[in-house]
Amino acid sequence: MNRRSAFSLCLAAALSLPFAAAAAAALTPHPVKLDDGRSFDLQLPADLEIVPVAQGLKRVRFFARSPDGRLFVTDLHDLSDNKLGRVYALDGWDEKTERYTKVSVYLDKQRNPNSVAFHTDAGGQQWLYVANTDKLLRYRYRNGDLKPSSEPETLATFPDYGLSYKYGGWHLTRSLAFGGGKLYVAVGSSCNACVEKEEVRAAILQMNPDGSGQRTYARGLRNAVGLLYRDGKLFATNQGSDHLGDDKPDETMFVVRDGADYGWPYCYFSRGKVFADPKFPRKEGCAAVPKTFAYFPSHASALGLTFFPASDKGQLRDEFAVALHGSSKLKLGHGYRIVRVGADGSARGDLVGGFVQGGKAVGRPCDVLALGRDSFLFTDDKSGVIYKVRPKR
Repeated sequence: MNRRSAFSLCLAAALSLPFAAAAAAALTPHPVKLDDGRSFDLQLPADLEIVPVAQGLKRVRFFARSPDGRLFVTDLHDLSDNKLGRVYALDGWDEKTERYTKVSVYLDKQRNPNSVAFHTDAGGQQWLYVANTDKLLRYRYRNGDLKPSSEPETLATFPDYGLSYKYGGWHLTRSLAFGGGKLYVAVGSSCNACVEKEEVRAAILQMNPDGSGQRTYARGLRNAVGLLYRDGKLFATNQGSDHLGDDKPDETMFVVRDGADYGWPYCYFSRGKVFADPKFPRKEGCAAVPKTFAYFPSHASALGLTFFPASDKGQLRDEFAVALHGSSKLKLGHGYRIVRVGADGSARGDLVGGFVQGGKAVGRPCDVLALGRDSFLFTDDKSGVIYKVRPKR
């Protein structure tokens, strides 16, 4: 094969994947040094900088802001099903060193606490909600608390069994979002691809803040890990099945509609179009499955997301940032980056890349939290690090 033909094939392959074409030209290397002695470059826009602001954590996952403006983050400890999970409160921001000087264990010995959320009820009582694998808990919260100020209330229980993650996962994480006076809880499937026997699986639930009125809000979502409520809409990222090859299905992002069925396991998306899974035929087919808001490379594992409003007036204004955690097949090179998605769902290219170097992963982004104009935090649940990205000084 001559050089021109090889180049043409590589270009065609890059253009076939969303976000691939814009990434290389837009980003430049930025040095990172960690306390454990590791150093490497990550790829960001030239006018931004990246700094680690908290280190030494385990499988650090999703952020939440408390009513008094503090930052909380979850930690699953490791990939196993365990009761060693924690919720941390991050305090004592040092502007000079750009680090949180106080990392407190707010909750300990939790069963895979993937997500937390805060809510203030009509009586003014503040609550911290914790999504464990088997149950949804809430604790009374007081400003400045370093430990819960009450015993937990159990608002809901969830199935806590399934196939090992090595066989497509039983998806032991639960995710939370508040919006419109309601609480939304995402519960993943028990398997890679199967017809579930329990309605709560592969679904997003809606309930009142006290746990009453629980119902299925949307179904057919194999594993909707990232939830974000804004402007009266619920956005969710979703991970596709594993048995359709290396190049399909898409990882997806939806504006979740009340009562909608997003097709799994009967339907899947490829290059943004819906197809019937031959393994799970059904009479009604897939024509009624809602369209994606955005889609990402297969097996890229779309997780946390955040939004930068137009009022920020930065380069990221009116855009989402979505963490693509990365495929378990490292050689695919799918994911291991944070990407930009326009408010209209359009692909805007990579925002942070370079997490795979020399055939090894130096990190896996999980959640993203906007802080203001072109400034955000993100978690790396492989290295136990929280990073801050901000404009250069």
